[in-house]
Amino acid sequence: MPHHTPLIATIAAAFVLALAFGFVAARLRAPPLVGYLLAGIALSPFTPGLVADAGLAAQLADVGVILLMFGVGLHFSPADLLKMRRVALPGAIAQMVIATSIGAGLAIAWGWSVGAGIVFGLALSVASTVVLLQALERRNVLDSPEGHIAMGWLIVEDLAMVLVLVMLPVIAGGTANISARTLAAALALVLGKIVIFGALALYAGTRVVPWLLMQVARTGSRELFTLAVLAIALGIAYGSAAAFDVSFALGAFFAGVVLSESELSQRAAADSLPLKDAFAVLFFVSVGMLFDPSMLLRTPLELLAVVAVILIGKALVAYAIMRAFDFRPRIALTVSASLAQIGEFSFILASLGTSLGLLPTQGRDLILASAILSIALNPVAFACIRPLSRWLERRPSHASRTGAEDASVALVPDAPRESPRDHAVIVGYGRVGGVIGSILEGAGVPFTVVESDARLIEALHARKVRALRGDAMAEGVLDAACLRDARLLVLAIPDGFQARRVLEIARRLNPHIRTAVRTHSESELSQLQDAGVGLVVLGERELALAMADYALACFGLPASRRATSEPSVAVCSSQPPAE
Repeated sequence: MPHHTPLIATIAAAFVLALAFGFVAARLRAPPLVGYLLAGIALSPFTPGLVADAGLAAQLADVGVILLMFGVGLHFSPADLLKMRRVALPGAIAQMVIATSIGAGLAIAWGWSVGAGIVFGLALSVASTVVLLQALERRNVLDSPEGHIAMGWLIVEDLAMVLVLVMLPVIAGGTANISARTLAAALALVLGKIVIFGALALYAGTRVVPWLLMQVARTGSRELFTLAVLAIALGIAYGSAAAFDVSFALGAFFAGVVLSESELSQRAAADSLPLKDAFAVLFFVSVGMLFDPSMLLRTPLELLAVVAVILIGKALVAYAIMRAFDFRPRIALTVSASLAQIGEFSFILASLGTSLGLLPTQGRDLILASAILSIALNPVAFACIRPLSRWLERRPSHASRTGAEDASVALVPDAPRESPRDHAVIVGYGRVGGVIGSILEGAGVPFTVVESDARLIEALHARKVRALRGDAMAEGVLDAACLRDARLLVLAIPDGFQARRVLEIARRLNPHIRTAVRTHSESELSQLQDAGVGLVVLGERELALAMADYALACFGLPASRRATSEPSVAVCSSQPPAE
């Protein structure tokens, strides 16, 4: 008989099942997010077997929402939004209005109230940040014109949804027994509080928070720095709710925006990423626990209609808008495929609408089921881009009329377009990769950088350095860096798992590529040696040996004594000979 489990068991069951289902989803080339939702369904009271405590899971999911919104704010770039405002701002608003209208029309046709229809339509109109980022990175189009347009579009959608989440409780509480004038005054009060809170957060926060983080960073304690980042995210989120009556989500978003302009933002993002990812998994699992699979049998036609709105309706609307701006089919189709899914904001809005009594549970179940299906089918939408764009571009009516392809490329700073040969590829351009790149640049050695930090990419482009924004483990990124024609691959990233994965991809593209890798552990050192890496540098031991050389010199002893120590640099003889 199913039984409810305490907190630790709930967390353990959620993580174990999320890992199992997420792994299966990844092996099937579906986003792991689908697996997390299925794990929640397996733990729900609607399915046989173990039943997790939904109340505890929901509270943990609240932390997940805060950290998700903190991450959205941390990666929010007003500059990027301004670059894309000509397309993203009107395009996103128009697409949201049309998609909301279609969804609301369906709901009203099913006999729901107008309020339920609007909430339902809004939930269908907004795409998932997580899914979109992963899809763009996997295809190496994040730093392309279509990638910038899609991200700008998504930023507008996210900002609109943040406002909806803040205003919906006021509207829901006032529609029944409050006059229009009183309701307008209440909305104005809420918006006024948001403006005051936002101004205070951006003005005071951008001065106090970076200073505070810098003081903590100077202690040299990574634990304290991570704790400071989480304290800022949760503290501002809670403080905003207590002092200004705004949502946790909005407070967390502003906390991320405040940190986004700090020099320590990348470190803050990196240190908070594991916890953010962990609580995000709990969020998606808790969402899956709300889903009743039996509704698939009760309302199959309604579900098909909702999925069609997301996969076909939203995509066609986005494509028509992009074509109205005279973008070529390939760019328009990429943006359309990026938006043909729904995710975390839809879940948050569905849960809020249900708790406020605006949205029936059937609407929430339809949103959850259509989200799972749309996320699972989103890769199919991307796979259709190439054949569809070729077919459309052969038709005279779909040819670009004013050369907007060139105009769209001019919207973003672009890397040099030549295809280098016999060059180096540097993956990661932080403290280690930056020094290597500077030395190569001074020596006149051509190189290409692969980096995920947008600010670093813009700085490199300004210096006319060929740089690609993306994850080197994603399909096509190393190929775009012309690794097939490169002489050397330098992995300056600290993560050993990432390094090994990138090495596997690099060897498939160029079996004879020379490789240099940094590592931080003895086990990774031996694994990388076994993988046939040309040069493996164990960073901490190099530091120790350099300091030992100095110590020996202080006692008048020759530095050659370091030769008696174990080597800190492993050289593999299987590398091809120098030309």
